[in-house]
Amino acid sequence: MPIVTVQQFPRSLEHKRELARRITEAFADVYGMPDDSVQVFFNEVDGENWAKGGVMGCDRPQAGRN
Repeated sequence: MPIVTVQQFPRSLEHKRELARRITEAFADVYGMPDDSVQVFFNEVDGENWAKGGVMGCDRPQAGRN
């Protein structure tokens, strides 16, 4: 049973639903397994809990969060 973990900034429920659907579909197609055997976990991290280049995300300009 595949377990997929997605780490990302917070996103809307609609986006997470669509991503979960597409990830599930891809695993089911490639591995030839039923959809309900695929689990997707979303781990959402805000800017106070990550850093890039030694700078906390909350201290970075909005455009620099990629």
